[in-house]
Amino acid sequence: MASGTSMAAPVISGVVALLKAMHRDWSPAAIRSAIVTTAWRTDPFGEQIFAEGSPRKLADPFDYGGGLVNPEKAAKPGLVYDLGLEDYALYMCSVGYNETSISQLVGKGTVCSNPKPSVLDFNLPSITIPNLKEEVTLTKTLTNVGPVESVYKVVIEPPLGVVVTVTPETLVFNSTTKRVSFKVRVSTKHKINTGYFFGSLTWSDSLHNVTIPLSVRTQLMQNYYDEN
Repeated sequence: MASGTSMAAPVISGVVALLKAMHRDWSPAAIRSAIVTTAWRTDPFGEQIFAEGSPRKLADPFDYGGGLVNPEKAAKPGLVYDLGLEDYALYMCSVGYNETSISQLVGKGTVCSNPKPSVLDFNLPSITIPNLKEEVTLTKTLTNVGPVESVYKVVIEPPLGVVVTVTPETLVFNSTTKRVSFKVRVSTKHKINTGYFFGSLTWSDSLHNVTIPLSVRTQLMQNYYDEN
């Protein structure tokens, strides 16, 4: 079986086309979320995934992203991390674009808040914190694309030496509540700089497991950098 970007690109393009045909109203962000949050984190036989190269090592989210695509599950993800125009405008504010450039790009006047938004709040189906020193809190929002009456509970696999708490621990969706936000609080127990450690955050009901990767690196000393 051939592998690599040259094979992955057409395969994923086909999956995206399939999902768009099934869900005409889904945004590109919703499609990406469905693919990432339903992916396998083992191979098709349930075995661990290894990264190519020497020395051979267990693969992590920096190697496989969300995992191996599962088109059947992606068609019915339950929940998605969606993004709209306002989200992209806030992201551009967070990374330092000026208001004039943002306004021209989004087609309407935009005023960035002061202090500016946190880049960690960008509603991607993943959480990466590259320089954790003090406790940080970020916000994510989920949109229900599954059964109208749904209740999801959180399951956390924290990265090694990292404390992760989520509030609320239960999300309730119904005919009037289709989008719900939650907060993720992350702190480190490490006393020195580390490389990246990985975990996951899953929202689960009786039918769906909506999983995103957590990638956290503790950086307590600014002048020291760990290459791992």
